[in-house]
Amino acid sequence: MTENKPYHDAIELLKKLVATPSFSTSEENTAAVIETFFQSKDIPFNRHLNNIWCKNKYFDAARPTLLLNSHHDTVKPNTQYSIDPFSPIQKDEKLFGLGSNDAGGCLVALITAFCYFYEMQDLKYNLIIAATAEEEISGKNGIESILSLLPKIDVAIVGEPTLTNLAIAEKGLLVLDCISTGKAGHAAREEGENAIYKAMQDISWFKSYRFSKISETLGPVKMSVTSVNTDNKAHNVVPVTCHFIVDIRVTDVYTHEEILEEIKQHVIAEVKPRSMRLRSSKIDKAHPLVLAGINLGKQTYGSPTTSDASLIPVPVLKCGPGDSARSHTADEFIYLSEIEDGINTYIKIIEQII
Repeated sequence: MTENKPYHDAIELLKKLVATPSFSTSEENTAAVIETFFQSKDIPFNRHLNNIWCKNKYFDAARPTLLLNSHHDTVKPNTQYSIDPFSPIQKDEKLFGLGSNDAGGCLVALITAFCYFYEMQDLKYNLIIAATAEEEISGKNGIESILSLLPKIDVAIVGEPTLTNLAIAEKGLLVLDCISTGKAGHAAREEGENAIYKAMQDISWFKSYRFSKISETLGPVKMSVTSVNTDNKAHNVVPVTCHFIVDIRVTDVYTHEEILEEIKQHVIAEVKPRSMRLRSSKIDKAHPLVLAGINLGKQTYGSPTTSDASLIPVPVLKCGPGDSARSHTADEFIYLSEIEDGINTYIKIIEQII
Protein backbone atom coordinates (compact mmCIF):
# COMPACT_ATOMS: atom_id res chain seq x y z
CA MET A 1 0.00 0.00 0.00
CA THR A 2 3.08 2.23 0.28
CA GLU A 3 2.69 3.86 -3.12
CA ASN A 4 -1.08 4.24 -3.24
CA LYS A 5 -3.22 7.29 -2.59
CA PRO A 6 -5.06 6.12 0.57
CA TYR A 7 -1.73 5.62 2.37
CA HIS A 8 -0.41 9.02 1.31
CA ASP A 9 -3.72 10.66 2.25
CA ALA A 10 -3.39 9.10 5.70
CA ILE A 11 0.13 10.49 6.14
CA GLU A 12 -0.96 13.95 4.99
CA LEU A 13 -3.92 13.90 7.37
CA LEU A 14 -1.65 12.90 10.24
CA LYS A 15 0.73 15.75 9.42
CA LYS A 16 -2.15 18.23 9.54
CA LEU A 17 -3.32 16.84 12.88
CA VAL A 18 0.18 17.06 14.37
CA ALA A 19 0.51 20.65 13.15
CA THR A 20 -2.75 21.61 14.87
CA PRO A 21 -2.66 21.93 18.69
CA SER A 22 -5.41 19.80 20.24
CA PHE A 23 -4.99 19.64 23.99
CA SER A 24 -7.86 17.91 25.76
CA THR A 25 -10.98 20.14 25.88
CA SER A 26 -9.50 22.36 23.12
CA GLU A 27 -9.77 20.09 20.07
CA GLU A 28 -11.99 22.27 17.92
CA ASN A 29 -9.28 22.87 15.30
CA THR A 30 -8.38 19.21 14.79
CA ALA A 31 -12.09 18.46 14.61
CA ALA A 32 -12.23 20.95 11.73
CA VAL A 33 -9.27 19.22 10.04
CA ILE A 34 -11.12 15.89 10.23
CA GLU A 35 -14.32 17.48 8.91
CA THR A 36 -12.39 18.85 5.92
CA PHE A 37 -10.95 15.40 5.22
CA PHE A 38 -14.39 13.76 5.12
CA GLN A 39 -15.72 16.60 2.96
CA SER A 40 -12.90 15.93 0.48
CA LYS A 41 -14.06 12.31 0.30
CA ASP A 42 -17.75 13.26 -0.07
CA ILE A 43 -18.55 11.38 3.13
CA PRO A 44 -21.33 12.94 5.26
CA PHE A 45 -20.40 13.39 8.89
CA ASN A 46 -21.96 14.37 12.21
CA ARG A 47 -20.43 16.57 14.88
CA HIS A 48 -21.21 17.01 18.58
CA LEU A 49 -18.85 19.27 20.49
CA ASN A 50 -15.41 18.19 19.21
CA ASN A 51 -16.45 14.67 18.23
CA ILE A 52 -16.87 13.67 14.58
CA TRP A 53 -18.50 10.49 13.34
CA CYS A 54 -19.69 8.93 10.05
CA LYS A 55 -21.67 5.87 9.01
CA ASN A 56 -20.92 3.65 6.01
CA LYS A 57 -22.88 4.57 2.89
CA TYR A 58 -25.24 1.58 2.96
CA PHE A 59 -25.86 1.53 6.71
CA ASP A 60 -28.70 -0.85 7.57
CA ALA A 61 -30.16 -0.72 11.08
CA ALA A 62 -31.14 -4.40 10.79
CA ARG A 63 -27.47 -5.40 10.85
CA PRO A 64 -25.03 -5.37 13.78
CA THR A 65 -22.69 -2.39 13.96
CA LEU A 66 -18.91 -2.23 14.45
CA LEU A 67 -17.64 1.04 15.94
CA LEU A 68 -14.16 2.22 14.95
CA ASN A 69 -12.92 4.78 17.45
CA SER A 70 -9.79 6.71 18.26
CA HIS A 71 -9.05 10.13 19.67
CA HIS A 72 -7.58 13.37 18.32
CA ASP A 73 -6.73 15.13 21.59
CA THR A 74 -3.23 15.14 23.05
CA VAL A 75 -1.47 15.80 26.31
CA LYS A 76 0.66 18.94 26.55
CA PRO A 77 4.25 18.52 25.35
CA ASN A 78 6.79 17.96 28.09
CA THR A 79 9.76 20.27 28.59
CA GLN A 80 12.31 17.80 27.17
CA TYR A 81 11.25 18.23 23.54
CA SER A 82 14.25 19.05 21.34
CA ILE A 83 12.04 19.79 18.31
CA ASP A 84 8.88 21.78 17.73
CA PRO A 85 6.13 19.38 18.91
CA PHE A 86 3.75 20.87 16.34
CA SER A 87 6.12 20.49 13.39
CA PRO A 88 5.38 17.18 11.58
CA ILE A 89 8.95 16.27 10.64
CA GLN A 90 9.37 13.27 8.34
CA LYS A 91 12.86 11.81 8.76
CA ASP A 92 14.49 8.36 8.77
CA GLU A 93 11.18 6.68 7.93
CA LYS A 94 9.59 8.27 10.99
CA LEU A 95 7.02 11.01 11.46
CA PHE A 96 7.77 13.14 14.51
CA GLY A 97 5.34 15.34 16.41
CA LEU A 98 3.01 15.52 19.39
CA GLY A 99 0.20 12.98 19.03
CA SER A 100 1.81 11.16 16.10
CA ASN A 101 2.02 7.92 18.06
CA ASP A 102 -0.76 8.51 20.62
CA ALA A 103 -3.05 8.22 18.86
CA GLY A 104 -2.79 10.02 15.52
CA GLY A 105 -1.38 7.03 13.67
CA CYS A 106 -4.23 4.85 14.93
CA LEU A 107 -6.84 7.45 14.04
CA VAL A 108 -5.70 7.99 10.44
CA ALA A 109 -5.31 4.23 9.92
CA LEU A 110 -8.87 3.62 11.18
CA ILE A 111 -10.21 6.46 9.01
CA THR A 112 -8.43 4.96 5.99
CA ALA A 113 -9.89 1.52 6.72
CA PHE A 114 -13.37 3.04 7.10
CA CYS A 115 -13.01 4.81 3.74
CA TYR A 116 -11.93 1.51 2.15
CA PHE A 117 -15.23 -0.11 3.15
CA TYR A 118 -17.42 3.02 2.94
CA GLU A 119 -19.13 2.34 -0.42
CA MET A 120 -19.33 -1.45 -0.18
CA GLN A 121 -22.80 -2.99 -0.24
CA ASP A 122 -24.27 -6.02 1.55
CA LEU A 123 -21.80 -5.97 4.43
CA LYS A 124 -22.50 -8.24 7.40
CA TYR A 125 -21.73 -5.35 9.77
CA ASN A 126 -22.40 -1.65 9.59
CA LEU A 127 -19.38 0.56 10.24
CA ILE A 128 -19.19 3.79 12.22
CA ILE A 129 -15.98 5.79 12.50
CA ALA A 130 -15.76 8.13 15.50
CA ALA A 131 -12.88 10.57 16.01
CA THR A 132 -13.37 11.72 19.56
CA ALA A 133 -12.11 14.23 22.10
CA GLU A 134 -10.95 14.31 25.73
CA GLU A 135 -9.57 10.77 25.83
CA GLU A 136 -6.39 11.85 27.59
CA ILE A 137 -8.38 13.19 30.55
CA SER A 138 -11.23 10.67 30.39
CA GLY A 139 -13.48 13.68 29.92
CA LYS A 140 -17.25 13.55 29.75
CA ASN A 141 -17.32 15.51 26.47
CA GLY A 142 -15.57 12.78 24.51
CA ILE A 143 -16.83 9.36 23.40
CA GLU A 144 -19.21 9.19 26.36
CA SER A 145 -21.08 12.26 25.12
CA ILE A 146 -21.99 10.74 21.76
CA LEU A 147 -22.88 7.16 22.69
CA SER A 148 -26.56 8.06 23.01
CA LEU A 149 -26.42 9.82 19.63
CA LEU A 150 -25.00 6.84 17.74
CA PRO A 151 -27.04 3.97 16.35
CA LYS A 152 -26.89 0.84 18.51
CA ILE A 153 -23.38 -0.59 18.45
CA ASP A 154 -22.50 -4.24 19.05
CA VAL A 155 -18.71 -4.32 19.18
CA ALA A 156 -15.86 -1.84 18.86
CA ILE A 157 -12.25 -1.45 17.84
CA VAL A 158 -10.49 1.29 19.81
CA GLY A 159 -7.34 2.56 18.16
CA GLU A 160 -4.45 2.87 20.59
CA PRO A 161 -0.77 2.06 20.00
CA THR A 162 -0.38 -1.69 20.62
CA LEU A 163 2.16 -2.56 17.88
CA THR A 164 -1.02 -3.86 16.15
CA ASN A 165 -1.27 -6.65 18.72
CA LEU A 166 -4.63 -7.39 20.33
CA ALA A 167 -5.44 -5.96 23.76
CA ILE A 168 -8.45 -8.13 24.63
CA ALA A 169 -8.84 -6.63 28.10
CA GLU A 170 -7.76 -3.49 29.89
CA LYS A 171 -7.79 -2.42 33.49
CA GLY A 172 -10.32 0.09 34.71
CA LEU A 173 -9.47 2.99 37.01
CA LEU A 174 -10.88 3.75 40.44
CA VAL A 175 -9.47 6.76 42.32
CA LEU A 176 -10.27 7.08 46.02
CA ASP A 177 -10.07 10.17 48.23
CA CYS A 178 -9.48 8.97 51.79
CA ILE A 179 -9.69 11.03 54.98
CA SER A 180 -8.34 9.84 58.32
CA THR A 181 -9.71 11.79 61.28
CA GLY A 182 -7.98 12.23 64.65
CA LYS A 183 -8.18 14.70 67.50
CA ALA A 184 -6.23 17.94 67.95
CA GLY A 185 -3.65 18.29 70.68
CA HIS A 186 -0.27 19.83 71.54
CA ALA A 187 2.62 17.91 69.99
CA ALA A 188 4.77 18.42 73.12
CA ARG A 189 2.33 16.62 75.38
CA GLU A 190 0.56 13.26 75.17
CA GLU A 191 -2.58 14.87 73.81
CA GLY A 192 -4.80 14.31 70.84
CA GLU A 193 -5.02 11.51 68.31
CA ASN A 194 -2.67 11.85 65.34
CA ALA A 195 -4.54 11.50 62.05
CA ILE A 196 -1.29 10.82 60.21
CA TYR A 197 -0.62 7.73 62.31
CA LYS A 198 -4.13 6.47 61.64
CA ALA A 199 -3.61 7.09 57.92
CA MET A 200 -0.32 5.19 58.05
CA GLN A 201 -2.15 2.08 59.23
CA ASP A 202 -4.49 2.24 56.25
CA ILE A 203 -1.68 3.09 53.84
CA SER A 204 0.21 0.03 55.04
CA TRP A 205 -2.90 -2.05 54.36
CA PHE A 206 -3.23 -0.65 50.82
CA LYS A 207 0.44 -1.51 50.19
CA SER A 208 0.21 -5.12 51.35
CA TYR A 209 -3.37 -6.24 50.64
CA ARG A 210 -3.97 -8.69 47.78
CA PHE A 211 -7.42 -9.31 46.35
CA SER A 212 -8.17 -13.02 46.09
CA LYS A 213 -9.32 -13.19 42.46
CA ILE A 214 -6.68 -12.94 39.72
CA SER A 215 -7.66 -12.09 36.14
CA GLU A 216 -6.46 -14.51 33.48
CA THR A 217 -5.56 -11.62 31.15
CA LEU A 218 -4.95 -8.68 33.50
CA GLY A 219 -3.45 -10.31 36.57
CA PRO A 220 -4.09 -8.89 40.06
CA VAL A 221 -5.83 -5.67 41.07
CA LYS A 222 -3.14 -3.03 41.71
CA MET A 223 -3.50 -0.36 44.42
CA SER A 224 -1.07 2.56 44.88
CA VAL A 225 -1.20 5.41 47.40
CA THR A 226 -0.07 8.39 45.33
CA SER A 227 -0.54 11.47 47.54
CA VAL A 228 -0.63 12.28 51.27
CA ASN A 229 -1.22 15.65 52.97
CA THR A 230 -2.73 17.40 56.00
CA ASP A 231 -4.32 20.79 56.45
CA ASN A 232 -2.03 21.39 59.42
CA LYS A 233 0.63 24.09 58.95
CA ALA A 234 1.83 24.29 62.57
CA HIS A 235 4.70 22.06 63.67
CA ASN A 236 3.45 21.77 67.24
CA VAL A 237 -0.18 20.73 66.66
CA VAL A 238 -1.30 17.12 66.34
CA PRO A 239 -3.15 17.00 62.99
CA VAL A 240 -6.90 16.42 63.03
CA THR A 241 -7.19 15.14 59.47
CA CYS A 242 -4.94 13.43 56.96
CA HIS A 243 -5.96 13.13 53.33
CA PHE A 244 -4.52 10.52 50.97
CA ILE A 245 -5.31 9.39 47.43
CA VAL A 246 -5.36 5.82 46.18
CA ASP A 247 -5.02 4.84 42.50
CA ILE A 248 -6.61 1.43 41.83
CA ARG A 249 -6.33 -0.47 38.56
CA VAL A 250 -9.37 -2.72 38.48
CA THR A 251 -9.43 -5.99 36.52
CA ASP A 252 -12.28 -7.66 34.69
CA VAL A 253 -13.00 -10.08 37.57
CA TYR A 254 -14.17 -7.31 39.93
CA THR A 255 -16.65 -4.48 39.66
CA HIS A 256 -15.80 -1.09 41.12
CA GLU A 257 -18.55 -1.63 43.67
CA GLU A 258 -17.03 -4.92 44.84
CA ILE A 259 -13.59 -3.36 45.21
CA LEU A 260 -14.99 -0.42 47.16
CA GLU A 261 -16.98 -2.63 49.52
CA GLU A 262 -13.97 -4.83 50.29
CA ILE A 263 -11.80 -1.79 51.03
CA LYS A 264 -14.37 -0.31 53.39
CA GLN A 265 -14.36 -3.51 55.41
CA HIS A 266 -10.64 -3.14 56.13
CA VAL A 267 -9.73 0.54 56.53
CA ILE A 268 -10.53 3.13 59.19
CA ALA A 269 -10.50 6.17 56.91
CA GLU A 270 -13.54 7.63 55.22
CA VAL A 271 -13.35 6.52 51.59
CA LYS A 272 -14.95 8.41 48.69
CA PRO A 273 -14.61 7.37 45.03
CA ARG A 274 -14.00 10.24 42.62
CA SER A 275 -15.73 8.39 39.81
CA MET A 276 -17.11 4.95 38.99
CA ARG A 277 -17.10 5.55 35.21
CA LEU A 278 -13.83 4.02 34.04
CA ARG A 279 -14.61 0.32 34.02
CA SER A 280 -12.38 -2.55 32.99
CA SER A 281 -13.16 -3.83 29.50
CA LYS A 282 -12.81 -7.16 27.75
CA ILE A 283 -13.67 -9.08 24.63
CA ASP A 284 -13.87 -12.87 24.46
CA LYS A 285 -10.79 -14.46 22.95
CA ALA A 286 -13.16 -16.48 20.76
CA HIS A 287 -14.87 -13.38 19.34
CA PRO A 288 -14.60 -13.26 15.53
CA LEU A 289 -12.72 -9.93 15.69
CA VAL A 290 -10.07 -11.45 17.95
CA LEU A 291 -9.84 -14.65 15.93
CA ALA A 292 -9.39 -12.53 12.80
CA GLY A 293 -6.39 -10.82 14.39
CA ILE A 294 -4.95 -14.13 15.63
CA ASN A 295 -5.25 -15.45 12.06
CA LEU A 296 -2.91 -12.62 11.05
CA GLY A 297 -0.33 -13.73 13.61
CA LYS A 298 -1.16 -11.04 16.18
CA GLN A 299 -0.64 -11.69 19.89
CA THR A 300 -3.33 -11.21 22.55
CA TYR A 301 -2.65 -9.59 25.91
CA GLY A 302 -4.20 -7.63 28.77
CA SER A 303 -3.46 -3.90 28.81
CA PRO A 304 -2.55 -2.11 32.07
CA THR A 305 -3.44 1.31 30.64
CA THR A 306 -6.87 2.91 30.46
CA SER A 307 -8.45 4.20 27.23
CA ASP A 308 -11.87 5.07 25.86
CA ALA A 309 -12.55 1.32 25.88
CA SER A 310 -13.46 1.83 29.55
CA LEU A 311 -16.42 4.00 28.53
CA ILE A 312 -17.82 1.90 25.67
CA PRO A 313 -20.48 -0.54 26.98
CA VAL A 314 -19.90 -3.33 24.43
CA PRO A 315 -17.02 -5.77 23.82
CA VAL A 316 -13.94 -3.79 22.77
CA LEU A 317 -10.76 -4.82 20.98
CA LYS A 318 -7.94 -2.33 21.54
CA CYS A 319 -5.48 -2.43 18.66
CA GLY A 320 -3.42 -0.03 16.63
CA PRO A 321 -0.10 1.02 15.11
CA GLY A 322 2.61 2.61 17.21
CA ASP A 323 4.13 1.69 20.55
CA SER A 324 2.54 2.58 23.89
CA ALA A 325 6.04 3.05 25.33
CA ARG A 326 6.45 6.15 23.11
CA SER A 327 3.25 7.80 24.30
CA HIS A 328 3.73 11.10 26.15
CA THR A 329 7.50 11.02 25.60
CA ALA A 330 9.65 13.88 24.28
CA ASP A 331 10.15 13.95 20.50
CA GLU A 332 7.25 11.54 20.01
CA PHE A 333 7.23 9.71 16.69
CA ILE A 334 5.69 6.86 14.74
CA TYR A 335 7.31 4.82 11.98
CA LEU A 336 5.70 5.30 8.58
CA SER A 337 5.79 1.52 8.16
CA GLU A 338 3.71 1.20 11.34
CA ILE A 339 0.96 3.33 9.83
CA GLU A 340 1.00 1.18 6.69
CA ASP A 341 0.85 -1.96 8.82
CA GLY A 342 -1.97 -0.44 10.87
CA ILE A 343 -4.07 0.27 7.80
CA ASN A 344 -3.49 -3.23 6.43
CA THR A 345 -4.18 -4.86 9.80
CA TYR A 346 -7.47 -3.02 10.31
CA ILE A 347 -8.64 -3.83 6.78
CA LYS A 348 -7.68 -7.51 7.03
CA ILE A 349 -9.31 -7.93 10.46
CA ILE A 350 -12.53 -6.24 9.36
CA GLU A 351 -12.63 -8.13 6.05
CA GLN A 352 -12.77 -11.44 7.90
CA ILE A 353 -15.96 -10.55 9.77
CA ILE A 354 -17.71 -8.18 7.41
